Amino acid sequence: MEKSNISRRAVLQVGGAASLAVAMGLAAGQPASASAFLASKPKATEILDLGPGVVQFSLMSGLLVGETLYIGSRNLDPVRIVAFHVPSGKVSGVTELGNGYSIQTMAADASGRYLYAGVLQNTTGPQPNLFRWDLSNLGTKATAIGRIGDRDVRDLSVAPNGRLYAVGGGSGTAPALWEYDPATGLVSNLGIPDAGATLARAVAATDSTIFFGAGSTLGGGGSASRACLYAYNHAAKTFTNVTPAEMVADPSIRDLAIVGDKLLVSSAASTATSKIAAVSVTNPTSYAAALSQGKTAKNFAAIGDKVYFANEAGLLAYSLSANTVSAVPYQGPFLGEIWGVDALNGVLLVTSAFGFVAEIDPTSGATKTTDLGEAGAPSDAQEAMGLAAGGGLVYVGGNGVISRRSLKNGQVTNMTVPGEAKDAIVVDNVLYTGQYSSQGIWSYDPSSGKPMSQVAKFSSEQNRPLDVHWDEVNKLVLVCAQADTEGGGSLWTYDPATGKSGFFLNPVDKVQLVRAVTARDGVAYLGGGRPGLEGPGTVVAFDPVKGKELWRLDPGLGAGISALAVQGRFLYGIVRTGKLFVIDLPTRAVVHQSDISTVCTGFAAMVTNRGAVYGVSDTNVFRFDPKTFELATVAADIDGGWYSGSHITNDEDGYLYTMRGRNIVRIDDHPQG
Repeated sequence: MEKSNISRRAVLQVGGAASLAVAMGLAAGQPASASAFLASKPKATEILDLGPGVVQFSLMSGLLVGETLYIGSRNLDPVRIVAFHVPSGKVSGVTELGNGYSIQTMAADASGRYLYAGVLQNTTGPQPNLFRWDLSNLGTKATAIGRIGDRDVRDLSVAPNGRLYAVGGGSGTAPALWEYDPATGLVSNLGIPDAGATLARAVAATDSTIFFGAGSTLGGGGSASRACLYAYNHAAKTFTNVTPAEMVADPSIRDLAIVGDKLLVSSAASTATSKIAAVSVTNPTSYAAALSQGKTAKNFAAIGDKVYFANEAGLLAYSLSANTVSAVPYQGPFLGEIWGVDALNGVLLVTSAFGFVAEIDPTSGATKTTDLGEAGAPSDAQEAMGLAAGGGLVYVGGNGVISRRSLKNGQVTNMTVPGEAKDAIVVDNVLYTGQYSSQGIWSYDPSSGKPMSQVAKFSSEQNRPLDVHWDEVNKLVLVCAQADTEGGGSLWTYDPATGKSGFFLNPVDKVQLVRAVTARDGVAYLGGGRPGLEGPGTVVAFDPVKGKELWRLDPGLGAGISALAVQGRFLYGIVRTGKLFVIDLPTRAVVHQSDISTVCTGFAAMVTNRGAVYGVSDTNVFRFDPKTFELATVAADIDGGWYSGSHITNDEDGYLYTMRGRNIVRIDDHPQG
């Protein structure tokens, strides 16, 4: 198959090599070699801090106000907004917000004085999630103005009269439409237009009508609603469903923008193609709709008759007069995921998740790029995605990047790659990753001198890989995945020797995603579970070559499986409520169950190392006795800085690797000691 290639950027983390050498007890100037690690094998558990996992300026939103592009950070602590002055190509200001981990949305009032930002956050509560920055003095700090009842703020819009409207989700209830009135300082709930929606990602406002776009995301399909667009009449306080007929089968409304007398509407698709519609603001039943390209359409910016926007592959243009979508000429580096499209003096400004701003001539495609880190945007350690180790290297996945750390000298290289490496393994010194969203399997061979490349692509609705494992008997990379909007999951396979891949849809059932995979004697064991905490959690024994189920078993713990591992004849499994089960594979019987919630609740990961099964949760590293299955804590209060579930891995020397906070730690533990 054709392979995609992405360039890489290198960065040496100051102090990384020095701290590694000091931790190993090496004198200044003495080389840190692999043999030094193996000089002794103490019986006591040793934990070595290797430094930050992924360091970069990561972003999730961009908005032009005047000649300055304001960029919201992603997965950094504290969350921040960077002011990038386009004419000078320099960062002219930075402000930090008091809460949240990412900024997906910003909006400015008509005067251009106030910039509003909403945050994504890990927990609900009384803390604010709406902020405002006075742009008349970039030296002032953004201040909290209140909170919407939904946990996460996904989109904002300011009406001409200065009122702010917000939508989001993440609180376990259907999303509402929220209003902030700067005259009174109050945040009000204007109602829930669709009880079946799981997330609202789009809002656009006039003084009299507010448009609300929502649908089903991370709801696993089922009874959740699909794309829905509502018009809220501010005077009558009523919602009217005005969803374009062409979009009702798509999972959600992705973006909204008012351009003149038209409301631009886009859908996020899954099994089909996304759509674009130009809807009359005053009469929403009157509209023109067109088929777009790709699975998403977002970030509208108008120049004359053309409305420019992003999909997952680059830039597109919608002609208002012709009602057609076409690709925009482009001569420049791959843009990756685009978080902002704006227009300044006839030039498009594209804010790339790779940490740069591209200035693009929409006619010729000529491009100028500015790296935001070089322009003055502050970098910091991210929460980590996947983790892998081998061949003297440790890899950590971040947003649009994978860091590669040398255990020999501490040098860290950031390798640019689309999406997020949710999990990874190293086989014969070659890295294999499962890339979110819908990016398939990527590979990197450090000895080749070539950048990372995509080696296998799969059905796009199976967008979220969750676990990666190596099947030593069949010589296959195994990746399990879930379909965020459609429900269910899949098993992916890749054969490095032949380049062939396999895809097996819903190997558990149409509802249970596949969160965990391991293998023994050429059989893959899959761990199923529903999107929520409720059961069942089914183990399926599966032939990954023939694509055939061999047997299945529900351990009866009433919750989905988060991790699996094999040691000898036993299959270990952890469910999301913090319980362990052990299956004797020859007899297919559950021979052990125990409550491990003192060290593990929620998502977990396991790996077999030095004859024992080790596990990690958000809080602890632990292991199980291979004979009695007794639980032992290896590292208490590890408190790993994980973005989407904890991971633990090992290398060929038997060292374990995980995160402590946002730093990588190497653990030397001897279960028989």
